[in-house]
Amino acid sequence: MPITLVGAKNATEVAPATATFRVQPKMTKHEIKEYLTKIYDLPVTKVNTINYAGKRKRAIGRTKIAYYKYRDFKKAIVTFGPSLTDVGRGAESELPSEEDE
Repeated sequence: MPITLVGAKNATEVAPATATFRVQPKMTKHEIKEYLTKIYDLPVTKVNTINYAGKRKRAIGRTKIAYYKYRDFKKAIVTFGPSLTDVGRGAESELPSEEDE
């Protein structure tokens, strides 16, 4: 699981296209940018990262209490260059008109 897409926004007149990825905690900003640029040929201009600690849980049974924790993860918010306007996700598609029938 190197990089998983969480969400994406298309470019507008005032803001460039952005995408949010869930990455491994050990990945750096430079590695994320290099990965997206070399493998997917995307024009990445900026990468912001956020570290998340996994949620701690408690399961209460009849005889004992079990404690566990979800994995830690990192989110990367990637801003793309001006050449990329449509990220291909969440865009509203037009319905076919009745004139074509």
